Amino acid sequence: MTASEPSNFDEMHAPDGSVRQAYRGYQRWLEQQEDGWMKRKDFEAESFFRRTGITFNVYGENDAEERLIPFDMVPRIISGGEWRRLSKGIEQRVRALNAFMHDLYHRQEIIRSGRLPERLFRNNAAWLPQMVGFTPPGGVYTHITGIDLVRTGPDEFMVLEDNARTPSGVSYMLENRETMMAMFPELFSTVKVRDVSDYPRRLAKSLAACAPQGAGPKPSIAVLTPGIFNSAYYEHAFLADQMGAELVEGSDLRVVNGKVQMRTTVGFRPVDVLYRRVDDEYLDPLSFNPDSVLGVPGIMDVYRAGNITIANAPGTGVADDKAIYSFMPEIVEFYTGEEAILPNVETWRCADPDSLKYVLDNLADLVVKEVHGSGGYGMLIGPTASKKDIATFRKKLENNPDNYIAQPTLSLSTCPIFTKKGLAPRHVDLRPFVLCSPDGVDITPGGLTRVALKKGSLVVNSSQGGGTKDSWVLDD
Repeated sequence: MTASEPSNFDEMHAPDGSVRQAYRGYQRWLEQQEDGWMKRKDFEAESFFRRTGITFNVYGENDAEERLIPFDMVPRIISGGEWRRLSKGIEQRVRALNAFMHDLYHRQEIIRSGRLPERLFRNNAAWLPQMVGFTPPGGVYTHITGIDLVRTGPDEFMVLEDNARTPSGVSYMLENRETMMAMFPELFSTVKVRDVSDYPRRLAKSLAACAPQGAGPKPSIAVLTPGIFNSAYYEHAFLADQMGAELVEGSDLRVVNGKVQMRTTVGFRPVDVLYRRVDDEYLDPLSFNPDSVLGVPGIMDVYRAGNITIANAPGTGVADDKAIYSFMPEIVEFYTGEEAILPNVETWRCADPDSLKYVLDNLADLVVKEVHGSGGYGMLIGPTASKKDIATFRKKLENNPDNYIAQPTLSLSTCPIFTKKGLAPRHVDLRPFVLCSPDGVDITPGGLTRVALKKGSLVVNSSQGGGTKDSWVLDD
């Protein structure tokens, strides 16, 4: 086993300095602008975000203050041809994930076949016995999925992570586009970019298509939020407003006559589809954490009776597991009969003794992640880590190898950001948002581009100093 050699692919400029085809329209427009004007626009964008209130909270911070999402006004541009190839791979993966969830809670054919070790979910807290033998309305488990992609070459896109539980960030995708169109309206008449503004309408349509039988022609949709102190509350409120859905907390809901109903000014009204942004553990105190005040007592009984749709389905967090991720090529092939179009990043499962030995011998060159980790926390980036950090992680691996996977240090592709000294390359990733319903798979063109604003940094998470930029898919 050997770690992959990192590459350094710049999405705007070829090695000889020429501008790549996808960026040429933007470059021609940019050359017509004055530096001073662009600097004023950069300040204008920050003011816009501050007025709009596009913020997030960071858990564990002493000051617990809301932070402004850093926004870069240079778009990340993907050609129409590149997007068509990406879309095929994304759709294949999401269909496989949904089939995997159904199998895992029913016959477990993939376990019987020996393609997936049973231990991976038997001791997995995200696997819910309450879901065994139950099929959600419409047969859909992963209603909204975020597939994190990284690029390392002209035609080399890889999946870094699957987000099948409660993927966040779509509101920033929409606000980034709105900001760009407000600041540079003439640019969008010069460069033809596919629209993303109808995502809330498409989300509402997709969720309505997943409503349980008997919901009627206009299913009632609500967004369940943990409340204003949640780090993604802005997004919960934004999406509810844009969809024309009700924004509710657990205290607004109760089970009445075998249905989940929400409090309104004219009494309680049934909810057909609940887009929940509350973790499984807190969803129903009668089925999960008895101390939870965020969920609805008895909602799982209503769910299993087929009287409400919960999106995403409880128990889908199994697919977010990084050890499960390492088996995704086998999972895709098992359920689709095809080779995975989008490859995984090479991954070593530390639960395997040979892999663990390799990882321990090469810690300084690898990225080590917790199997259940997220947000850039609980990980080691070997090439930038101190000897002390490496020694600490070595002990963690030796004491609990099942809790970790390791990957090569990829040099993510770069896109330019606007700095005081002009354009400068920074590493990026991409999270396309995928809707799944009985009517099919709907992929929003583009997604959320996260960018590591610090020179040389590979960590794009906003909680770790990263920012976002508008993602363009050219309409060609």
